[in-house]
Amino acid sequence: MKILKTCGLLLTLLVANGASANESAMKELNPTGKLRVALVFAPSMSIFFVVKENDKPRGVTADLAGALGKKLNIPVEAVLFPNSGLATDALEAGNVDVAFMPVDEERKKRIAFGPNYVLGESTYMVTAATGAKTVEDVDKAGTRVIGIANTTTIRAATRTLKNTTISPVPSVEEAVAALRDGKADAFALSRDSLPTYVKQVPGSRMVDGAFQQIGIAIAVAKGKPAALAAVTEFMDEAKKNGTVRKALDAAGYEVPVAPLTQ
Repeated sequence: MKILKTCGLLLTLLVANGASANESAMKELNPTGKLRVALVFAPSMSIFFVVKENDKPRGVTADLAGALGKKLNIPVEAVLFPNSGLATDALEAGNVDVAFMPVDEERKKRIAFGPNYVLGESTYMVTAATGAKTVEDVDKAGTRVIGIANTTTIRAATRTLKNTTISPVPSVEEAVAALRDGKADAFALSRDSLPTYVKQVPGSRMVDGAFQQIGIAIAVAKGKPAALAAVTEFMDEAKKNGTVRKALDAAGYEVPVAPLTQ
């Protein structure tokens, strides 16, 4: 009888602790009655970027945001940014509740990352005039390299370029315009994003090789342990149950889902 009472008490405590953790997560993720999710848009979709269609986002991260809202039973409000640097600022300031973005050490100082949903790499798109065929060819004195301001990609390119420097631009659209107008020679971005933009700049190409391999992950603000635990549980489940695979397939990407350990 005592054993049954003890088991019953333990079960009650476990249920109570679970309910308390869920309540804490909801408070941290849902301070406004909506799940405000930072999404980064560009003219063309990628495994990270969404596109805007009738002012609504479409893409991998938009689908994942919807799945998270459904799991938590919270309506989702997509908040769109032209680059991940601005999304990081908004998450850190508490203006959004969740974000998806590339991971790097600089961002880890400011926000809390959950698991990666996919792995990507960064390389360069170059104009025909450069004659560059590899990442190493870009790193020559006089090459005018550009990247999106305050992103993991521009920080990685800055670290790896030894013979030239990289200049920031606010958005992908402006970067492509600079290449097309002869104001830049090379543009640093994720490899999966570049094919569409290569078509927009006659004679341009992607170089061989990469200067960065990186995870793209779900994130919350620092100091919200229950929220971090909740989004970590969501992403682990989404990788196991096919939610991430479905989002990638719907966007036309055959890249593998990030391993469960990441």
